[in-house]
Amino acid sequence: MLFEAKLLNFMKPRKIIYLEKILRFMAEAILKRHRPKIVGITGSVGKSSAKEAIFLVLKNNFKVRKNEENYNNEIGIPLTIIGAKTGGRNPFKWMLVFLKWIFWLISPWGYPKILILEMAIDRAGDMKYFMSFIPLEVGILTNISSSHLEFFKNIKAIAKEKSILVKAVPANGVAILNTDNPFIREEMAGIKAKIVSYGFNENAEIKVTDVRFNYDENGNSKGLSFKLNYDKKIIPLRLPHIIAKHQLYAALVAVGVGEYFKVNMIEALADLEDFQSPLGRMNLIFGINESLIIDDTYNASPASTLAAIDTMDQINAKRKILILGDMFELGEDSESGHMEVVKSVLEGKFDKLILVGSRMKKAAQNLLGSNSHIKSVLFFDNPNQAGKIIKSIIKEGDLILVKGSQGMRMEKVIEKIIPETENASKVLCRQSKVWKKKEFVEN
Repeated sequence: MLFEAKLLNFMKPRKIIYLEKILRFMAEAILKRHRPKIVGITGSVGKSSAKEAIFLVLKNNFKVRKNEENYNNEIGIPLTIIGAKTGGRNPFKWMLVFLKWIFWLISPWGYPKILILEMAIDRAGDMKYFMSFIPLEVGILTNISSSHLEFFKNIKAIAKEKSILVKAVPANGVAILNTDNPFIREEMAGIKAKIVSYGFNENAEIKVTDVRFNYDENGNSKGLSFKLNYDKKIIPLRLPHIIAKHQLYAALVAVGVGEYFKVNMIEALADLEDFQSPLGRMNLIFGINESLIIDDTYNASPASTLAAIDTMDQINAKRKILILGDMFELGEDSESGHMEVVKSVLEGKFDKLILVGSRMKKAAQNLLGSNSHIKSVLFFDNPNQAGKIIKSIIKEGDLILVKGSQGMRMEKVIEKIIPETENASKVLCRQSKVWKKKEFVEN
């Protein structure tokens, strides 16, 4: 697998390799010129949510910049450091990137004091590349699971690669780790920086207890209440826009970063009440026929799908419908991963199961038996087909979870089941012109 990863890097188009080298040089020059404090975030899931929560906590105290959209790779991260958008295939736009770079090299003031950089990796060597030119003061490891397993030997290999980030933080910095995750705990030995742990476990320094689901007078979900435990304090908090326990990890990370940068935590916790996950990550959307949709379409792995299913199981609703698409990049674990998810669904309290894609269909056909209490299971080849049919079965009070890998384009299902008055471009992920032109193609 490692050989294959190196081969895939070698097979990059030469012009992309040149562009990455140029952007790295430009980013490095800016970092040396302005020396911002850098918060680096990685993990299999939870990176973007952590980034957004940290930004909320810091933005009223410092000039802060974070990567936007999917600017979390070898091209996007340098562009974030420069503060520019990609030029795409437009030479004029790349000239604007160059001019912005020159501006920041000349200007002695105005550059952000803190950069929050989400770093995505999918192959061995990716994180080492980032750490070769990005000096971190704060490193965060959110979670390790089977995402991108296609390009790694096993989950431990993923943990080893991602942990390079927190091991690169110097002794005078801080590494903030989700110690609920066993793969993260195994990688703690080589960390030089001070370690701050977070999670639901009793030994975590920043932890959550007493989680409660909130509802309005009509029975609609109104977020979570919980107790935040840290530094010998117990603080009751309510996050009205958060519906899943695993989303609380982002708030814990933000508290750790806020403490490190010595912000006013009373104000920071008040700011956290406005926290919303990025589009496509466990967001509530009103659907047709007064239904409620949990939009978790940004991406999917067995771990994140099981977490979403667990959340669905705990929320009260008249009828619960699961719409699940295939999960990609699981390598040799693809079959077992899909089987694990479908098995969990069949054991849960759900009314309808709708599966999109050949992998989910195969897993369900292997597991479905006469003892399943789910009243109906529907299979579809693609999201467009699914959305058209599903529209006719939704009733008032239904709670609907929609999830699948990015390549499955499961947001197309939601487009078909939200009211015409709802602006899809504002509530759904992947609504840019570039994405809208891309049709579903089975991976």
